[in-house]
Amino acid sequence: MSLLPRTAEEFSSAEYWERFFKKRGERAFEWYGDYNKLCGVLHKYIKVQDKVLVVGCGNSELSEQLYDVGYKHLTNIDISETVVAHMNQRNAERRPDLTFHQVDATQTPYEDASFQSALDKGTLDAMASEGEGSLARRMITEVGRILKVGGRYVCVTLAQEAVIKLAVEHFVHMGWAVRLHCLQEERGKEEEDTFALPVFVLVCTKFRQPMPTPILEMCVGDDGAPVRHTQVCELLSAVREYQAYSVLRKRLRTSTDPGSSLSLTLCNAKTGLPRYTLTVQDCPPGAKVPRSNQFAIFIVPRGSETAWLYSSTEGRRQLAASANFRRLVIASMHRNQEYTDMQAVQSELSPVVMDLAPPGMPTNQQVPFLSVGGDLGWREEVSRGVSQLSGEYCVENVRGEDGELYRRLVFLSNISLVQSESRLVPSTSSHKKKSKKKTKAAVTPSACLSVDSGFLCCAHHEVMVAGLSMLGVGTPQNKDVPVSVLLVGLGGGGLPQFLRDFVPDAAVEVVELDPVVLEVAKEWFGFRPDDRLTVTLGDGLERICFLEKEGGHLFDVIMFDVDNKDSSVGMSCPPAAFVETGVLQKVFNLLTPRGLFILNLVCRNPVLRKDVLERVKSVFPTVLSRKIAEEINEVLLCSREERNAAHILPSLSQAAKNFQSMLSCDRTEPKQRPLIDIAEMIKDLKLE
Repeated sequence: MSLLPRTAEEFSSAEYWERFFKKRGERAFEWYGDYNKLCGVLHKYIKVQDKVLVVGCGNSELSEQLYDVGYKHLTNIDISETVVAHMNQRNAERRPDLTFHQVDATQTPYEDASFQSALDKGTLDAMASEGEGSLARRMITEVGRILKVGGRYVCVTLAQEAVIKLAVEHFVHMGWAVRLHCLQEERGKEEEDTFALPVFVLVCTKFRQPMPTPILEMCVGDDGAPVRHTQVCELLSAVREYQAYSVLRKRLRTSTDPGSSLSLTLCNAKTGLPRYTLTVQDCPPGAKVPRSNQFAIFIVPRGSETAWLYSSTEGRRQLAASANFRRLVIASMHRNQEYTDMQAVQSELSPVVMDLAPPGMPTNQQVPFLSVGGDLGWREEVSRGVSQLSGEYCVENVRGEDGELYRRLVFLSNISLVQSESRLVPSTSSHKKKSKKKTKAAVTPSACLSVDSGFLCCAHHEVMVAGLSMLGVGTPQNKDVPVSVLLVGLGGGGLPQFLRDFVPDAAVEVVELDPVVLEVAKEWFGFRPDDRLTVTLGDGLERICFLEKEGGHLFDVIMFDVDNKDSSVGMSCPPAAFVETGVLQKVFNLLTPRGLFILNLVCRNPVLRKDVLERVKSVFPTVLSRKIAEEINEVLLCSREERNAAHILPSLSQAAKNFQSMLSCDRTEPKQRPLIDIAEMIKDLKLE
């Protein structure tokens, strides 16, 4: 809008506003909201009988409308001679007692404690942009002087951070109570040319004795319940969140964007903890969507948030396409929050979801809630702790969409990533406990469950195990031939235990950097080292360098299954240093002549992936790859031997059958039989 200041300096200059009002003429300037938007909060804090100083009145109709509803003690001041003359002339006949004066708000002629209220609509914002806020400080200091004890400074503001920080810190220092109201645009009223940021009303109350502890509160709307904050920075953070939400809401209500997945987090009003994450997915242009299918909410079952369908952009697009709505909002529930049932969740979300509706949708239209079987899912946190290396973590039991129970290790710095996962089965001891007298205390669900060591939850682990077919494991000629494995990255210990338990004559050394991960694996994932499964605590790269330098210790298989804590690289597994050419050469040197290097690669950056693959191929003569369906993971099988391209894949088919036959041998307990289809895992191998 050309009428708005081009620079911050213009915003506070008298010359600018002279030009502004001459150009504006008779039209009232209400970009901070008109009387209808502000009346609720103004009537709450300014009494009809109050003597009110209106600071920087401009040509706004607000004073006139307040006068017309009974406010007869208004004194209006403004720095612009033009606007004061115009407003006096405009109100001479209809409102003879409504006066306007050309006065500098930083040095008024009024006596101390002569007003009950001071009303400011945008003047603080204008002055705060001048001289690092010196004008604004002088103005609010003057307001404090002319207000009586118990008086209120009511300021309508856009709450730019520097402005609101200046005012709040000033009044907190003076010992006043501070409350902010956020006035969101009425639902259904957004237009392309409306202002995106919300209007705030700052209400500061003067006390006879300064408050020893700051009173800082935030309210939504005219009469929203106040949320108390203990520090100024917390209040400013809440302001930023409401501003970001308003911009997001404006964008969603005025446009669609199938290419992006906008998301926001809804927090518990009392605790401030995240309660829901809402992700918006629009259908692509040209999609044949029934006219009635405008908008829907999909509730993700608890424990399924990390599933590809809900956590990845591609998965959410697929979900939205199958739901066939113009816009689908995917709602995930957070840990450490209680949810009664689906009806309660719908009731909680219903008041806010219309903010996210697509353009043109009527505000009174019914919004359907979708789910998997109408169930919220189930999650039980069984442990929580802190690692000095990886931060806070939790161990939780969840029910998968297949109805089975699983145990997960999740680092809370990246809640969208499951670090480790194992399937749970009823433990033998729990069956015995259930047969005892009913007077015994009930056994908790966690105590009744044990980890199924024969089940690999992660598809990339299945491929890594299936890769042992390249060694001829299970063939008659390799019967009783030991297999030595070096694995970098323990997690919950499911992969190394599977190798130890189900691959005959396998000896596994695991290198794990984090001692807390080792303890969690032992306590919650049934990890039990022995003479065939050892753990070395330390840095994986240092261990590889040490072993290569020491010499004499070779491995048939070296596996990298270690995550990258640096999320900025574009490769979340492994850390970049693990695939440097020098390290890959050391790995090559540590392998036996038939040796195999197996790498779990998770790389979103295609250029970086190509670079990694070229480095791997420069060291290993034969490289096979297998992408994991519906995941970013892919597994690289890198042989030390140069293999005939025409024969390698066909020969693996028979080797897989032999390996499968060996794994399917009867065990003592049926649950201990490994559930893995070797042929399925290798059928989509690609020679790089």
